[in-house]
Amino acid sequence: MNAEVDFDRILGKVIKSDIGIQKVILVDRTGLTIAHVSRATPFSLDVDGIGAIASAVFGASEEQGTSLNIGRLQLVTSEFEKGKIFASSCGKGVLCVVTNDEVNIGLVRLILDKAGKELEPVLDEFLRGKPKVEGETAGLDPDDLQKALSALEQSFG
Repeated sequence: MNAEVDFDRILGKVIKSDIGIQKVILVDRTGLTIAHVSRATPFSLDVDGIGAIASAVFGASEEQGTSLNIGRLQLVTSEFEKGKIFASSCGKGVLCVVTNDEVNIGLVRLILDKAGKELEPVLDEFLRGKPKVEGETAGLDPDDLQKALSALEQSFG
């Protein structure tokens, strides 16, 4: 079975696991979208933009944890009035889940953990040989990141 089929299968299981999950996006650590699935939602989403922002936020949060020496980052959660965004590591990538505001956070954590473990070897194999750039966070400077986060918040408002 090839990687793209595995990505679709795994992301499909994630989105089917809870009615509150609206979109699932898999990105590499530079923010490049590798795969995504979605269901019909009342709001429109720019998959590539959301994935790039999720990767940048995740990378920035990892850097905070490293600076504070508090361990490996497990999950980044952003809660908005009308929905939530979760991002978790899956090896050389970040798995991003966009949900409605009523989703069970504990269930999403379990889903992300299971899917991340399943995705990690597939994604690592898929990205093998791709040059790794140390410290790169999707090329966003702090001003760009703030603008992107503001745009994201407006998309939910």
